[in-house]
Amino acid sequence: MSEIREFRSKVPNLPLARKLTLLVWILTIAVLGLVGMMRSVKIPIPESIDLSALPAFHAFLNTLAAFFLFSALVAIRKRKANLHQRLIYIAMICSLIFLLSYVCYHFTTSATIYGDQNGDGILSEMEKEEVGSSRIFYLIILLTHIALAALSFPFILMSLTYALTHQFDKHKRMTRWVFPVWLYVAITGPLVYWLLRSYY
Repeated sequence: MSEIREFRSKVPNLPLARKLTLLVWILTIAVLGLVGMMRSVKIPIPESIDLSALPAFHAFLNTLAAFFLFSALVAIRKRKANLHQRLIYIAMICSLIFLLSYVCYHFTTSATIYGDQNGDGILSEMEKEEVGSSRIFYLIILLTHIALAALSFPFILMSLTYALTHQFDKHKRMTRWVFPVWLYVAITGPLVYWLLRSYY
């Protein structure tokens, strides 16, 4: 029996699916609430703690996630379901570590502004003029990255729930649009860092 057929032969676990679905929406509300708060709430930390390496670390985690997601796509196209599953788990772990670290970083550190050359947290008219139209490109990438990350978060978890509970038809239907969005978010994360890196 092929790996795909072996997976599809499993009986859907609907009671577990209901529990996981509830957990998905609780996590979604909690995470989106924290992300919404982290821009306005700042937790003071000792000056001896240096978090300046975290943006690069976040970009690295997103790069890893993108690599493993693409590898998972290649694996499932070759009908290697077990390898696909393992690669998705690794991508999920990378994204989870990123999310936890990203939220902690932004609860303790002020946001970096594109074009803010003197690092005072204010974008002056002169600084705006100096960066010119490149700021529009940056904002398009940033805003689509943030919006799609927020939008896709519960559906990434739901597609994983469908796979874990052996509802593979639902999993396949959802991942057709969730997967490219997740991949876009993972790819644009390092791009946002690369565009912003000279202002950290």
